[in-house]
Amino acid sequence: MRVALGLKARTGRAILVAVGGDWSAPQVVERSQFLLLPKGVMATYHEAEPLAPAKAELSVQRSIAGAERLAAQGIGDAAKRLAKAGHEVAGCAVLIGPGMPKWSTAEIIAVHVRMHQAEGELFRTVLVAGAKACKLALTTLPEKTALEAAAKALGGTRAQLDAKVAALGKQAGAPWGKDQKEAAAAALVALRVH
Repeated sequence: MRVALGLKARTGRAILVAVGGDWSAPQVVERSQFLLLPKGVMATYHEAEPLAPAKAELSVQRSIAGAERLAAQGIGDAAKRLAKAGHEVAGCAVLIGPGMPKWSTAEIIAVHVRMHQAEGELFRTVLVAGAKACKLALTTLPEKTALEAAAKALGGTRAQLDAKVAALGKQAGAPWGKDQKEAAAAALVALRVH
């Protein structure tokens, strides 16, 4: 069966929902999550905050590189599991943020709210990098309006999408919260466009 991955970043981890089939009868093929930071690491910029500027920059760059590796590994492992089960991974959709100004690490660390903004953006960005590293056809949707953007991309109404996502949730069982719903909607878009 053709399947697509939908990915939503959370602090230090990613929510993955794989959906297969077609718009008339989609199915949840996998629901999982994987780490985007090594165990014990909490937050990239917060951990760099007490360090001297050069060490803070190095710490952030190492953390970003590690997160990119973990994203590629998590996405790649899911694609391998799906392929081993006989599915064809058609593409991947990632919920992304609005982007950030080109602040330096020092400028980010200087303002606490910027650290939170930068960390959220980092996790979404490494998922995009991970999908590209796995050579998956990539679609992005704005996280802030994920369900509205998905409905528009699918050419239907929000009510139609909500009904499809609710039906997928009944198939999958709990937990089926906001994160899983948005990742599933993203997967439906990727399945349609790839």
